[in-house]
Amino acid sequence: MTAAATRKLVQAYYDRFNAQDVAGFLELLTPDVVHEISQGGSEKGRAKFGRFLAHMNRCYRETVSDLAIMVNQDGSRAAAEFRLDGRYLETDGDFLPAKGQRYRLRVGAFFAIRDGRIARISNHYNLKDWQRQVAR
Repeated sequence: MTAAATRKLVQAYYDRFNAQDVAGFLELLTPDVVHEISQGGSEKGRAKFGRFLAHMNRCYRETVSDLAIMVNQDGSRAAAEFRLDGRYLETDGDFLPAKGQRYRLRVGAFFAIRDGRIARISNHYNLKDWQRQVAR
């Protein structure tokens, strides 16, 4: 895959995320995608990623902005940095109670690309900053 094609793929990933097009979002992933969750573990498979997205969409409403995409020469890996503007809608596990709090985070993401699809996604953000923002 070329660097330009990878850049277009990662852009589509975030465009579909912002549009809350879950089905379209999942189509961009390999069936055995590895999702490395910030502050958490790792899950494998498109179905598990779909369940993760359903949970996230129930608890949070988020939009990506200020997106910068970086791609290596052969298009096999990419990284993105962006702002995540969100609203905490439903209490998520042991976190503070949700009351519609708004937050804004800087996020980094790393991708591995295989056969024209995303084979790995690793997201990283500052959990303590999010906790501070929703505690207000």
